[in-house]
Amino acid sequence: MTGIVERHTSPVAPVVPRGGVFTPLGLDESRLAGGFWGERQELNHDAIIPHALHWLERAGWVGNFDNAASGRPYEHRGMEFADSEIYKIIEAISWDRARTGPGGADLHAELDAALDGLVDRLAAAQDADGYLHTLFGRAWQRPRYSDLSWGHELYCFGHLLQSAVANARAGANAKYLQVATALADHVCVMFGENGLRTVCGHAEIELGLVELYRLTGVRRYLDQAALFIDRRGAGTLPRIEYGSAYAQDDMPVREATVLRGHVVRALYLSAGATDVAVETGDTELLHVLETQWANTVATRVYVTGGMGSHHNDEAFGLDYVLPPDRSYCETCAGVASIMFSWRLLLATGKSRYADLIERTLYNVLAASPARDGRAFFYANTLHQRSVSVPAPVNADGLCLRGASSRREAWFEASCCPTNLARTLASLGALWATKDAEGVQIHQYGGASVDTVLADGRRVSLDVETEFPHAGTVRITIRESPGTPWTLSLRVPEWAEGASVSVNGVAEEAAPGAASVTRPFVAGDTIVLELPIEARFVFPHPRVDAVRGCVAVQRGPVVYALESVDLPHGWSTEATVVDVSKPPMSDRDSVRVHLSSADSPVRDFPYSVSAADVTPHLTASAEVPLTPYHDWANRGPSTMRVWIPAGTAE
Repeated sequence: MTGIVERHTSPVAPVVPRGGVFTPLGLDESRLAGGFWGERQELNHDAIIPHALHWLERAGWVGNFDNAASGRPYEHRGMEFADSEIYKIIEAISWDRARTGPGGADLHAELDAALDGLVDRLAAAQDADGYLHTLFGRAWQRPRYSDLSWGHELYCFGHLLQSAVANARAGANAKYLQVATALADHVCVMFGENGLRTVCGHAEIELGLVELYRLTGVRRYLDQAALFIDRRGAGTLPRIEYGSAYAQDDMPVREATVLRGHVVRALYLSAGATDVAVETGDTELLHVLETQWANTVATRVYVTGGMGSHHNDEAFGLDYVLPPDRSYCETCAGVASIMFSWRLLLATGKSRYADLIERTLYNVLAASPARDGRAFFYANTLHQRSVSVPAPVNADGLCLRGASSRREAWFEASCCPTNLARTLASLGALWATKDAEGVQIHQYGGASVDTVLADGRRVSLDVETEFPHAGTVRITIRESPGTPWTLSLRVPEWAEGASVSVNGVAEEAAPGAASVTRPFVAGDTIVLELPIEARFVFPHPRVDAVRGCVAVQRGPVVYALESVDLPHGWSTEATVVDVSKPPMSDRDSVRVHLSSADSPVRDFPYSVSAADVTPHLTASAEVPLTPYHDWANRGPSTMRVWIPAGTAE
């Protein structure tokens, strides 16, 4: 592939391509230190992962493996894909272990013991031919691969393979990799050239197979992933009520120009296809995937970075169909979006992919967990019209997915909390990369980087910042070779007017990447100044649902109007923001000029007279907004991101 250099190192990271413009840094090379995301990594370790372990046992999903190992008939607990939640938590624990490095053994003793116990229990349930799923294949269950549309067998296998790679790279439990390779060998026999010529209804196996290939060097795993990519879109899956586009089985991957259907399935498929393109040198496929990403971001993504405007099928809408009050924006879709963008960033080096990762991190992933890490949003609406009420629950006390308007402790389909856990644990791997010339920093937060360039030169640096609360990012060189190398800093697309200074000498930095090449010495200081001020964001005129409205964004953070901040008697449904007065902001707050709107009451919600339906502004006030990621943490409330725009009378 043009511009792609083959390599054979293996960083301790979720994605380790053998080619690409950028080389990812491992969790032992790029570590977060405090700040917005460092605090969330600690929350993940202290609360989110233990909370998930508790619920996986309580809901009986881990017990499925014990029952399967016993050989006695049992009633399966949970959804078809319940097995995958155990795999994702194993992955989360593995990355959490890896990120602490030496000295973390005492901290992780309890989680390590939980990981070892889980591996033993699922290994005991594995069949002699490598197959491992707790819902299918036994005498009293449905046959293997009898429900590829909804059974999620290969989907679960993919998560097992990804978690086994994480476990191996973290040096945690050697037994798990044996389980994974036996399962992957089974898949290659059953679905190879002479096997079942079909695909899983939910893409994911492709990701696991490619990463297992990268770890082991066993070529058949990559070849099998490529087979699955090429078979997608041939109509091999049974017809379902949502249509063949739901599982991206309506057209070949290479013929699609935009993502469609079930959002997470589409994004996992695209991420897996990117892996295949990079490993096989398929520049044509990589170009197709870049086109799909670009067209999707241009027409089918919310201002938060969230994806998915259909609740019923968890799917993309048509171009510009982005209603805020019906936004689904599943947390898993945010994770999957980051996975796709990260692979494209590594393959191409284009900063726009890091821009979308940033937007999605701050406004989707950060929004999911409650402040205590023990409740989560499954869907992430941009407009909550009524105060949230308890969601319906099933017989096990688990919230029905997508049915809640508030964060819930656990769901009958708890893919989102476990996906969040594995992403937070591995977050340091998204922060920086390297190439033959130097180091690139893509995301900003307190961090340290210690790495060796391709020619053996060692580079170490520290990043200090209060981002996203403030826009100063200070980088101090700790160790540097005596020869020139390049430090590249991403300048976000929102950061017009940024500057970069080296030892006090500043230059303007346009959005994209700002690079400094010199023989750095220990103590050199590079400062990136990003203009962090609140501003109005206006929608594309074809986004009908929010025409005439504005949102507010400060740096990468989208803000929301929450009812708890309104004057007494005001409503989020009857306010107008004065766009003639720019939003005001400082480090800790954003405020806008709002008016309360007294809408006329009529016996029919339409009129031939504009005056009959024009709201009357009755009172004005300066009102604070809340970061969207932090809404619903102060009690029951209503909320909106898009606010009707006007000017004071």
